[in-house]
Amino acid sequence: MVSGASAGERVGGLLSGADIRAIAAALDLRPTKKRGQNFLVDPNTVRRLVRLAGVGPDDVVLEVGPGLGSLTLGLLGAARRVVAVEVDPPLAAALPATAAARLGPAVAGRLTVLTEDALRLGPADLSPSPEGANTLAGAEPAAEDAPGVLAANLPYNIAVPLLLGLLARVPSIQRGLVMVQAEVADRLTSPPGSRVYGVPSVKLAWYAEARSAGLVPRSVFWPVPNVDSGLVAFARRPAPAPEALRADVFAAVDGAFAQRRKTLRTALAGWAGSPAAVDRIAAAAGVDSGARGETLDVAAYCRLAAARAAQP
Repeated sequence: MVSGASAGERVGGLLSGADIRAIAAALDLRPTKKRGQNFLVDPNTVRRLVRLAGVGPDDVVLEVGPGLGSLTLGLLGAARRVVAVEVDPPLAAALPATAAARLGPAVAGRLTVLTEDALRLGPADLSPSPEGANTLAGAEPAAEDAPGVLAANLPYNIAVPLLLGLLARVPSIQRGLVMVQAEVADRLTSPPGSRVYGVPSVKLAWYAEARSAGLVPRSVFWPVPNVDSGLVAFARRPAPAPEALRADVFAAVDGAFAQRRKTLRTALAGWAGSPAAVDRIAAAAGVDSGARGETLDVAAYCRLAAARAAQP
C-alpha cells in the first residue's frame, strides 16, 4: 500500500493543460526553446511515466527539470521523497506552493526543490539540508535520503551529457526512467552494429543496462514540440572496468566514432600513438584492428584501454 495521499487525492492533484497554462500565466512565463521548456499537460501520461519508472513508497526520486510540476505531483503521490532540481529560479520557487495546493501539506512535505544546474549537480548538493534547497515549511529530509531513482523529462538539447554526468557524479542513482528526444532514445539503447549505435550507446553501457520503454506523443506537451519523444529505462550495473580506466575508455570511444566509417587502425591512431600501436594494442585485447568502432561493445573498448595501459 502506497503511503501518503490516497489514490483519489493523487488523481485529483495532477495538472491538466488548463492548470499548466494558468500557472504559467500567473508566473508570466513564456516557454523557451533555450531551456527546452515543453511542459507535460496530460495526467494519463504522468501516471504512465510514474508506473514505468517503478516508483514505490520506499523510493527517493531525483527529478531534473520539473518545470511547472506535472511529473513532480505524480512522483510525490508514489515516492517517499522527491528531490526536484530546477535551474529557473521562478519555477523552483513556485513548485512547493503548487504541490501544497494540489496535494496538501503532508504529501507536499516530501518535496525538496534545489535551484541548481543539474549539469554540475553532485552528492554534496543532495545532502539532507543543501544550500539553496526550497522545501515546504516544517519539512526536513532524513539523512539517509540519497536519491536512488532518476525520473525526469530531460531538456532535449542537453539530455545525453546530463544523463551521463548524473550517473558519473551521483552513485546513489541505481535505476531510472528518462524522457528524451526519440532519436536520442534510439541512440542510447541501440546495440553494437546497429545504424544509430554510437558514443552515447557505449558510454551509457559503462554505467547501466538500458532499454527503450516506449514513445510519448507530441500532443501531450505545451507548447507542442517539433520532435517525437522516447522513454529510456535503465538499471545501474557494476562498471565493466576499473574506474581509473574510464577516461581512457571514453577517449577510445570518442576516437573510434569521430571517424565512423574508418577502421580502428585508422580511427584510433591518435589515441594509441600510431596505426602500428593500434595493431599491437588490439591484438593484446583480442580485438580486430580492421573492425569499425560501431561493431564493438563497451567490454571491447575496456579491453583496448587496459591493453594500452599495459603497454611498455
